[in-house]
Amino acid sequence: MDLMQAVNISASGMAAQSTRMKVISENVANADSLITPEGGPYRRKIVSFETVLDSNSGLQKVNVSKISQDTTTPLKREYNPAHPLADENGYLARPNVNTMIESVDMRDATRAYEANMAAIESAKEMMVKSLDLIR
Repeated sequence: MDLMQAVNISASGMAAQSTRMKVISENVANADSLITPEGGPYRRKIVSFETVLDSNSGLQKVNVSKISQDTTTPLKREYNPAHPLADENGYLARPNVNTMIESVDMRDATRAYEANMAAIESAKEMMVKSLDLIR
């Protein structure tokens, strides 16, 4: 594998983690959104990855396969009978976003992004040293 292929693989990882960070930011921004255009409270979104074979280079790269709603985690319920969106029992449905989990996910995505960046930087340094040896 040449160094440019290593850079391309790391760049695909950076792009995937960047998408993940954007989705996490959207989750945190909507942690208190009670009404969405689809109706009901905001539901947490989850990013799924897949490996894809690049037909040009023959390398396996990472891609975002889908961004889906977290339907397994139940919505939070808050007793607030005075709220206009409360149901007939006085409960208000709140988003299923846990900011602590989002914070941990953001840290994980950031570290993965930084690891890919470090791999690109190492490949760049190796390319420069290879050119210096040729001179």
